[in-house]
Amino acid sequence: MVDLHVHSTRSDGTFTPTELVDYAVKKGLSAFALTDHDTVDGLDEAMQYAAGLRAQAEGKNVFPHQRDAGRPAVPVPESHPQGFRHMVPGTKTTSSEATSPETAVKSSVLIPEVVPGVELSTEYQGKDVHILGLFIDHHNERFLEYLRNFVASRDTRNHKMCALLQETGMDISYERLLNAFPGSVITRAHYAKYMLAHGYVKSMAEAFERYVGDRCPYFVPREKVTPAQAVELILHADGIPILAHPILYHMSDARLDRLVGELKEAGLLGIEALYTTYHACDERQIRWLAEKYGLLVSGGSDFHGDNKPGTDLGTGYGKLYVPEEVLDQIRQAHIRFVSPA
Repeated sequence: MVDLHVHSTRSDGTFTPTELVDYAVKKGLSAFALTDHDTVDGLDEAMQYAAGLRAQAEGKNVFPHQRDAGRPAVPVPESHPQGFRHMVPGTKTTSSEATSPETAVKSSVLIPEVVPGVELSTEYQGKDVHILGLFIDHHNERFLEYLRNFVASRDTRNHKMCALLQETGMDISYERLLNAFPGSVITRAHYAKYMLAHGYVKSMAEAFERYVGDRCPYFVPREKVTPAQAVELILHADGIPILAHPILYHMSDARLDRLVGELKEAGLLGIEALYTTYHACDERQIRWLAEKYGLLVSGGSDFHGDNKPGTDLGTGYGKLYVPEEVLDQIRQAHIRFVSPA
């Protein structure tokens, strides 16, 4: 099982990149893609942590069938200080609750592959549309320059929103938000949490209804690129561009078909056909579009930890299942179409 749509504290999730690796181990995932919103800041942390666990386990009992699959199942390394945390959304595990090395080493667990990814915010005919990039070169200078410019525009937007909220008498500033949520990309969810923590609202929903919703007078829209521009940017970063959760855009069938066709011409390579909230009819519709336009199928939970209650890593609301074959096909496409010969 894999999960190709996951968020960390580096954007609007509540698990750190390292905690995501630990939790993926507990969930038995062979791989997950870290796809934070408009940032790649957590990728090195997650990838290096997973690589370190794998390196420590070298020479242990690797099952032959797992070795052949390219994603070895390995025992927890004895030198790992706390074993693997047993975490569930909404909890943080103490060292006393963690699996001890002595216990863990008796059983073999998968060390998950961390697929480098990103989720880019775009706009199409007045609607928010997200483009995932998988297997991106997250050190690509052109790509990083785009993200730096995006961060600068985001900072400007947040200062404007805070200034508007201050006019209501609210004691809020961008600096206060950054201090309250260190290492995070500040989103409207963070505004809502701040307001709730300081007694300005009684619920997250109230914060969105009164202050930070799309139609609220204090909301400042983000600067966005088009989906086609995001596809091009991901291709320049040697990544596989994928249209994220298309059912969530609530487009007519004809309009969604038109969007997918336009993005295919721009270089789109995949579409998210497996997703937490999809019904069987939704999956059939997106698979039909994938077949019509010759696109890869992708899938993921869109896991955010506490910020999306009820959505679990790998399994979404409980019924999501993304088989390893989905990742294998995307990997092969990356080798054929993106990687240098």
